[in-house]
Amino acid sequence: MEFHNKLKELRTNAGMTQKQLGTQIGVTKSVISYYELQERMPSPEILIKLAAVFHVSADYLLGIEKSPVIDVSGLKDEDISMLKQMVLYMRTKNENGSN
Repeated sequence: MEFHNKLKELRTNAGMTQKQLGTQIGVTKSVISYYELQERMPSPEILIKLAAVFHVSADYLLGIEKSPVIDVSGLKDEDISMLKQMVLYMRTKNENGSN
């Protein structure tokens, strides 16, 4: 998926308007529209702000990383360990074809 589609999908899934997102990262609604219409690409600084808003990496936004990364900042080590165990369990379950 290309940047403009990924941005629109993340924004709409978050329930945000273009104006709300623009306000959050310090640009106008029109600029967000230009990004989503593939008429402009964000500067590195804006890309970092977008990644922070949606809790994804800039590489994910640019299509370099194919899977979103889960932001675990603010969690305790034991919480992160529990999440890792859950991911391992679900991955094994899916590989074995279980529901």
